[in-house]
Amino acid sequence: MILPPGLLRTAPLHGETTSSLICRIAGRYGLEATALRSCWKWRSHKPRHDGGGARADAEVLLNTAGRQLLAGLCGVEEGVLARALPSWGREDAWLPAAEAGEPVAAWRTGGAVAGPVAFGCRLCTARRTGTAGRAVLYAPRWNRVCVRHGRWLLDADTDQPHEYLDVRRLPEMVAAQRRWAGVARRAVRAGAEPERVFALAHAVVARWWEQALHWEREKVWPRRLHQVAGGEGL
Repeated sequence: MILPPGLLRTAPLHGETTSSLICRIAGRYGLEATALRSCWKWRSHKPRHDGGGARADAEVLLNTAGRQLLAGLCGVEEGVLARALPSWGREDAWLPAAEAGEPVAAWRTGGAVAGPVAFGCRLCTARRTGTAGRAVLYAPRWNRVCVRHGRWLLDADTDQPHEYLDVRRLPEMVAAQRRWAGVARRAVRAGAEPERVFALAHAVVARWWEQALHWEREKVWPRRLHQVAGGEGL
């Protein structure tokens, strides 16, 4: 199946996975993603969870011809795609240079390509693209709060139906995210890697939260959990 190049322009979101962009392009053409993906020759199988469900953090790597095809389908210059898509231009053993004239693609998981992957805020996606739908983005865990809509965006690599938690009643989470840049600068000055500092803090808080649910006299943490989870424990 070959579509007229650039018939409907679909701009990438900053940090978006290539797989997510392909799905959004398909939606613009009124197609199922599987139909649009038939434009490429695939060298591997789509990643799935142990239970068989498709992974939301599945990522796509493309050879030179494959990238040219994608640029034509979305009507966006390759340079723009290279700046927006972290996986753009990533090499892979399944994409031999000898096949540069044929659009070839390979599946990977986002975490193995360019780092942690999260669901995008659907409200922000609709505001930026004019079309409602799901987007999947690369995002570090210290930058997961959508400040505009009060949503904590969840990891896309887990097998669960939720894309976000509502944190509008927890303004301290937005404040903490805004303070992170200062924390990172102080960590660097102290000779520590910001990523390790965040990982340690995350581990401490997660452990405290997990234990607090079983402490009869603890009131604050269980209440916070119910606030973000809609009254249901996670």
